[in-house]
Parts: sequence; structure tokens; C-alpha cells
Amino acid sequence: MLSHFSLINTTSSSLSSSFSFSLSRFSIRRPPKFHFYPYPFFNFSSSPPRLFPSFRFAAGGRVPMDSPAQDLPPSVDSLTHDLKNQTLESHSSGPADRNHHAKPRLKLEDLNWDHSLVRELPGDPRTDSFPREVLHACYTKVSPSAEVDDPQLVAWSESVADLLDLDHKEFERSDFPLLFSGGSPLVGALPYAQCYGGHQFGMWAGQLGDGRAITLGEILNSKSQRWELQLKGAGKTPYSRFADGLAVLRSSIREFLCSEAMHHLGIPTTRALCLVTTGKLVTRDMFYDGNPKEEPGAIVCRVAQSFLRFGSYQIHASRGEEDMGLVRALADYAVKHHFPHIENMSKSESLSFSTGDEEHSVVDLTSNKYAAWAVEVAERTASLIASWQGVGFTHGVLNTDNMSILGLTIDYGPFGFLDAFDPRFTPNTTDLPGRRYCFANQPDIGLWNIAQFTTTLSAAQLINDKEANYAMERYGNKFMDDYQAIMTKKLGLPKYNKQLIGKLLSHMAVDKVDYTNFFRLLSNLKADTSIPEDQLLVPLKSALLDIGRERKEAWTDWVKAYIHELSTSGIPDEQRKISMDSVNPKYILRNYLCQTAIDAAEVGDFGEVRRLLKLIERPFDEQPGMEKYARLPPAWAYRPGVCMLSCSS
Repeated sequence: MLSHFSLINTTSSSLSSSFSFSLSRFSIRRPPKFHFYPYPFFNFSSSPPRLFPSFRFAAGGRVPMDSPAQDLPPSVDSLTHDLKNQTLESHSSGPADRNHHAKPRLKLEDLNWDHSLVRELPGDPRTDSFPREVLHACYTKVSPSAEVDDPQLVAWSESVADLLDLDHKEFERSDFPLLFSGGSPLVGALPYAQCYGGHQFGMWAGQLGDGRAITLGEILNSKSQRWELQLKGAGKTPYSRFADGLAVLRSSIREFLCSEAMHHLGIPTTRALCLVTTGKLVTRDMFYDGNPKEEPGAIVCRVAQSFLRFGSYQIHASRGEEDMGLVRALADYAVKHHFPHIENMSKSESLSFSTGDEEHSVVDLTSNKYAAWAVEVAERTASLIASWQGVGFTHGVLNTDNMSILGLTIDYGPFGFLDAFDPRFTPNTTDLPGRRYCFANQPDIGLWNIAQFTTTLSAAQLINDKEANYAMERYGNKFMDDYQAIMTKKLGLPKYNKQLIGKLLSHMAVDKVDYTNFFRLLSNLKADTSIPEDQLLVPLKSALLDIGRERKEAWTDWVKAYIHELSTSGIPDEQRKISMDSVNPKYILRNYLCQTAIDAAEVGDFGEVRRLLKLIERPFDEQPGMEKYARLPPAWAYRPGVCMLSCSS
């Protein structure tokens, strides 16, 4: 219908016919039973979730398949233009910004702490870390408690320090590792752990919360941006359940590096200021096979404008009428501090859209700020997942408690970037039986999670059914717009071409072509239809390995069609190459690269972690001398614990 992604209506139900089922004292909405197959040319052994409606996009219509990429309408951007041309506040710090402050200037003691969440929302009257159900509260004040013994600074991000106006010399302080391991309190901090719930693998899990992450508080920088600092692995909280609240070095290195890698790829994400070892050992059973071992402990300082997630709202709605007020309070807090353009909407300006149903119903977003907020959360989520699909990133655990209301990539566990292209790839060993969270299913899961989020807002009577359905419709619209634009740019095409891109992905899957290297090589093709047939695949030969004659013919036919399409644009080869190389990275954080850095760090050598950090800060640059980091994974990279991991950390 819209691209090689298929929206296939499998029932006669309309979008408004969402059904509900009772669960933990509140109803969970599911979108009607439709199939959304991101890669319809593959036969899945088990079908992906049946979630995506066949929307009738009445709000602005759809984009013809032959429309130029630059004409794709930005859904949420057009919404904000209607709000007196206000632009969306950045929900991440965006792509790598090389125009940092000239010099960070503040010492740790001079940071401007604010603590709005603690000030404006109700907290737990208890401050102990004893595992328990925390009722009628959004957080619990609790201090870091991880034992430390001569903690060491492993790595740090100067660009994150710049966000905080922090002087880079502060990383050289002898007490810096102690402060960021929680061994010594930071002046001005007011630590707490957040209460939230969530759906895990599609099942309601009840209260979850920050079981090992302790937020130190919020810092306001010189630009009045709000940044929360959080220590992950800092010890027990009331939400730790049976766990120890600690983290190990291997998972901490992965989270630190991937947070920064995603940012420099231009993908919204939480950030990481620093990584320290605790000097203590932590027992973990990596494969859940009854063979635990001791590993070095570590703590990452995560940074985000907010760590609120879908589950922050779900937990209170799940507890019935008594806690519905907390859903509203959290929504008001989020809109006030993180979506101020919605808070300041003018009621005199109509921002209404037809839902396209039989009654020609209209949703007016200016009449209900919560509906406008739900739509923006849905569109940010869609845009985020489209960017993941474009770069070949698989999150691995898209539970609702791992979904940011700001549309950030959050909670890096068993993630993985695609090596050989496989739509069914999942980096999570726990996910293997059903592959619920595999690469191809991520767009569907995003919609499923949005459905649970809008159900929560509906239960609290913040939005009605039509507004909830419209938010889901906008998710679909925004995802398709962004994904089409991303793939068009990746191929350097003058306009989106459904058939050409669909065939390409099919060929890549059949021949297990390396996703990153192939797209990077693609910019070397010339838009010259006179190139001899036996020379067409030469620029791609290092990616098209071990293919027989039949497959060479298939690839040759595709390259012919591709070159023909390029030749219609009139864009010079050199100009197109620069454009394509700016969106197709040469370097990604492959799992085996992480493992190499982990192996060295576990014996006290942090050099490779720091080298990888420098590498991923410039993913689109050639970086002469670093070519080995773009090589295909070695054979050992496919062993368990490297290419696939569990959630144990």
C-alpha cells in the first residue's frame, strides 16, 4: 500500500472498533487485528504481532509513490507550524554537533540543580530501599548504596559535559570516580528512584521501577535546558525486587558506547556522561543456565532531558480510580517542562483533523492539550523507530517500560546492529522463541506500545477514544513518511521507489549482505547507463561475497534499474556520493567491537573503550587508519554472549 512495508487489512473492523480486555483493574486497548509486515517477502515461522490498522489518512492525505523525497510532509513539524510556527523543542541533542561551547566552565560544585520532578510530584513517604509496592507516589527518595573500592574512571563524554556546562578538567579530579560511583554525594543532588510499571513481552508485569538506577536530579544549563543525571548500577531501591541493584562492566560499556554512538548517528537517545568501575565484583548468570560467575562491577552516569516512560503512567492507571489523578499530574508535568509549545497553544487557532471514519468525525487538538501531547508522543516514537530501521538497529527489549515519552532510545540491554541483513534478527536470547522484538517487528511493536499508552490516558479521562485512535493513525503516517524519506536518502534516489527498495532488501536478505557496508559502498556506483554489464557489480564486490551466477544476474538486474533511476536525477556522481555518505555510516558499534573493548577492560585496559568512543563520534567520516573497525565480524563474533545476549547485567 505505502512501500515495501505492507498494511494489510485482515478484518472488516474499522479503527474505531478497538477492543479492550480487563487487566489489573483497567482496560488495555489493542488496535484492531491487522497485519503490519515490514518485510512481506519473508515467511516468518511465527507471525509478527497483528497490530497495524489499514488507516485512511484524511489528515493531509498520503504521499504518491513517485513524490520527491523532499516533498514528504513532516507530520509533527506541520503540526507545530500551525501553532504559530513554533518549532519542536529538541527531544534529544540531535546529530553530532561539532560547534560545542568554546570552553565548558563549571565545576561540579557549581552545577545548577533544580529538582522539578521531586518538587512538583508526590513522593513515597518512606526513604528506605526495602523491596515493596510503592503506592500513590511517582518516586522514592533513595541514595546510592553500591559498595565501592578504589573506583576508576573508564571513559567519559566531553560533548555531554558541554551540555551541562561542565569543565572538562573536572574529569581529572581525583574524587571524580568516587562521586560518580555514588561513593560520595554530589553537592546539590537530591537522589530518587522512579516508580513505573510496564508490559514485558506483551504481558502486564505490574510495578517495575528503577531497580538499579538512581536519578541524582536535574541540572539547568546556560541555555535553560533541563538535563537529568542518573547513576545506573548504584544499588538497591524499593523497586529492585529480588535483584541487587548493581551492574557489571560488560553491560555498562555497551550502554555507555551505544548511547554515544546513537547520538552521533543522529538518532534520539539518552546520553552517557561517564563510566566508572566500582572495584567490586558482581555475580551474574549471563545465560540463565545455572552457571553464574563474578564480573567487575560498574556504574554509568546516564543523561536525558527526562527518564519518564510509558510505564510511568501505566502503573498509576493500573491501580484504579484512587491513583488516576497521578496520571494527570504526570501528564501536566511532562507537558509543562518538556512540551511547552503544547502548553502554550492558542485556543483561537484551530488545529483539527478529520479522522476519516464514516461519520466524518473531527479531532481538534487545540481543544485538548492531552490529545495534542499523545499525538506528538506517537509521532516521536514513530520517527525514532523509522530511524532505527534506517540504520539497522535492533533494540531487543521494546517493553513499554523501555519506551521514552520524549521519543528517545532508552535502556540499552541486548541491543544489536545488523551485520548480515536478516529481518528476523533479534539480539535477545530471551526473545528467540517468538522473536517478538526482532528487527522487522519493531514498527508494529511501536504501535502496540502506543496503544497501551493511549489506553492509560483514556482510563484517566484525559483523551477520548477518537483522540486515542487518531494518535495511532498519526503513528502510522509519521512512520511511513520518515522511513520512506530515510531509505530514499540512503539510496541517493531523486524520489521514493517502492519496487526498487523492496527488491534491494529482498536481495540483501537472500544473500545475507552486510547492511552497513553495502549502503556505504553503494555511493561508489556511477549514474552511467553505458557501463558494461560485467563491470556493474565491481564497486560492490566486497559486500557481495560468495554469490553464484544466478544471484549475480539478479544483482546485475537490480543495479541496472538502480543506475537508470539515478540517471534521471541529473545530480552529479560526486555530489550524490557526499550526500549518501552523510547518511550511510562507515562505522557502527558492532557487537564484536564492544566485546573486544570489554575483554580488554575486564583486565584493566580501558584504551579500547576510549578508542571506540572516538571512532563512533565520527561515524560518517572515512577516518584513515581506522578501516579495520569497518570489517565484517570474525567467526568468533557469532558465539553466544557476543552477537546475542540476555538481559542479565
